[in-house]
Amino acid sequence: MNIGLFFGSFNPIHNGHLIIANTVLNTFLADKVWFVVSPQNPLKEKSELLAPELRFQMVEKAIAGDNRLIGSDIEFNLPLPSYTIDTLNYLESTYPDNQFYLVLGSDAFKSLAKWKNYEQLIRKKMIVYLRPGYLISEKTISGNITLLKSPLIEISSTEIRHLIKSKKSIRYLTPQPVIELIEENHFYM
Repeated sequence: MNIGLFFGSFNPIHNGHLIIANTVLNTFLADKVWFVVSPQNPLKEKSELLAPELRFQMVEKAIAGDNRLIGSDIEFNLPLPSYTIDTLNYLESTYPDNQFYLVLGSDAFKSLAKWKNYEQLIRKKMIVYLRPGYLISEKTISGNITLLKSPLIEISSTEIRHLIKSKKSIRYLTPQPVIELIEENHFYM
């Protein structure tokens, strides 16, 4: 089975993430997409990061009812900080019958040289979706990398958190069950 691995803080998950996952599935690049919730991204600040279990709960709420999308807390049981290459190597050894594809934005792709074991990681299969301001030419990528033509939607978790703090609506930016969970628990307020 082909599995797209969509790593992220998902702080919170939003419709942009879901649209990308759906596009991966609709273009038959993967049979399933796993949302791998990273407890601690070594390249991001922890200041506004909700507890991993809470972010995982939001992912589960966002994808409920779609069996093509899976929430994964695999990194919760691996050493911190979370490094993509370590998780990927673990998954490949644990599920040898699956083919894994990293799903990442062109912004992250352009910064791969900063990632742990970059030389090993760049040889893995990847699905790269374009992000505004981070265009990639098809001529510059190798055969193991597929460029995903997905709608370019400028939604960010940072902006959603800012809207919540400003007591503004986040309707249509993230699924309603996620909004309800945020409001019930006063996340990001």
